[in-house]
Amino acid sequence: MNQELINAVEFIHKEKNIPMEVLVDAIEAALITAYKKNYTEHKNVSIDLNMESGAYRVISRKDVVAEVEDPTAEIDLLTAQNYNPAYEIGDPFDEDVTPQDFNRVGAQAAKQAVMQRIRDAERGILYDEFINKEDEVLTGLIDRVDHRFVYVQLGKTDAVLAESERMPNESYIPNERIKVYVNKVEQTTKGPQIFVSRTHPNLLKRLFEEEVPEIFDGTVEVMSVAREAGERSKISVFAKNEDVDAVGSCVGARGARVEAIVDELNGEKIDIVLWDEDPKVFVRNALSPSQVVSVNVDEENKSTVVVVPDHQLSLAIGKKGQNARLAAKLTGWKIDIKSETDAKESGISND
Repeated sequence: MNQELINAVEFIHKEKNIPMEVLVDAIEAALITAYKKNYTEHKNVSIDLNMESGAYRVISRKDVVAEVEDPTAEIDLLTAQNYNPAYEIGDPFDEDVTPQDFNRVGAQAAKQAVMQRIRDAERGILYDEFINKEDEVLTGLIDRVDHRFVYVQLGKTDAVLAESERMPNESYIPNERIKVYVNKVEQTTKGPQIFVSRTHPNLLKRLFEEEVPEIFDGTVEVMSVAREAGERSKISVFAKNEDVDAVGSCVGARGARVEAIVDELNGEKIDIVLWDEDPKVFVRNALSPSQVVSVNVDEENKSTVVVVPDHQLSLAIGKKGQNARLAAKLTGWKIDIKSETDAKESGISND
């Protein structure tokens, strides 16, 4: 092993923070593999490696036996005692079997082993970096688009945005900046695979944390999120301090805070509602912007019947049932909406 490789190992140890014993183990394993690939005279071999000088020896270990059956792993007692009379049957016999022409083969194997360790270490560092960023929002650059994925450059690696995680109202153009939610990070043989999303409800939650200081510092808490990405979302918020306007904090002066998030989500409409532990109040709030006459709660089935003014029925249900569907997701309660006229005919009270 030449001085250049020794210097490279030292550099990698310091710069990549790879333990020296890991690099030495990799080099020794590579030398053993190279030996076994090119030479078959000995079965059980180890490497005696001196990292200061770069010198190494191939050591063959055989068992001392009375009669040899496998010459690659055994040596007879008489031959062993020619080296040292103290040998007895059952003793291990070590011999330097380094081939004269092994230096070139060994150096190449050692170099490949070190390079592989560098790749493994870099993949490990990347994985450690991004596994800690699961459930976070990162800003990246759209690298390229193919029939399967949008590839988003996040520093030294690309994340993948699958079709199912893309917003239907967005176009993805290379070199454009984009905020993505880190959905999942997996370690693969080719390095970490980072899956990101533009549709995940937590993307909305994280964007509010970025935009609203009161959410970031815990004064206002996001209680639940319901989202039909690219079209409309609902988010419920709550502040323990009664003097804090939770909804107003999220809206911002002249709507600036929520407008910034709407812009980031390419025009997705966002309803911000006040969370309440009373399901009657929470469901009423969740059906905003519709007016609500009454909410009848069935605790056992976690369902509600909501009565709204006749002229508000279509608004409460929403286009293709979207408003009611999002309200149900947001609250976790089933919601059956009836007009006042239908409620009277069905004998439903307006308590």
